[in-house]
Amino acid sequence: MPYNGKINYYKKSVATIESFSGEKKPTLLMHVCCGPCSCFPLTFLCPHFDVALYFNNSNIYPESEYQRRLNELLKLLESIKKDYGYDINVIINPYDNEGYMKDLAPFATQREGGERCRICYRKRMEEAYDYAENNGFDYFCTVMTISRQKDSQILNSIGRDLEAKHSKTKYFYSDFKKNKGIDKGQAMREHYNLYKQEYCGCVYSYQSMLKKEETKTKN
Repeated sequence: MPYNGKINYYKKSVATIESFSGEKKPTLLMHVCCGPCSCFPLTFLCPHFDVALYFNNSNIYPESEYQRRLNELLKLLESIKKDYGYDINVIINPYDNEGYMKDLAPFATQREGGERCRICYRKRMEEAYDYAENNGFDYFCTVMTISRQKDSQILNSIGRDLEAKHSKTKYFYSDFKKNKGIDKGQAMREHYNLYKQEYCGCVYSYQSMLKKEETKTKN
């Protein structure tokens, strides 16, 4: 189901959901990076899946920012439980920025969106996918397709590659930003008064954000 030479992953996600039959929901583990990005995907997925979350984001710098984003996610889950009735479990991996960044350091001078970012996507998705497989989840996906700054074609191609390496857990293709998903997510973020981060996460995007702020100040 291509559009403009690309695959329409939103339609692919709807088709998967429509293929379900029976009263029991399949289980799904979703890699998440923060609360704001999780808003719409959770309301999209929870009616159809028994959802759990995997928070493994040692790319985030500094540690105080990592903790703030984690706290906002936990704050969102409390609100989701209260307003929608979904009790969503989150698995939290220990923070290890120094160890995580060793694979990204050789690409330090690249602009955001290049090979460094693709390595970062894959590292986190693969670790979360391994957990899903080892713990009997029916499906795995990543929340990152909600972001305007991230190419869903790339993210889903990574997911497809990872699915080929896993024998039990299927990959759930998505493009959460489509069909006004990004607008719905923004409205939820504002409704729940969630902190909106100003950069993607790693030290390189953090430094880029500081340079942009400095330029604005000078101008």
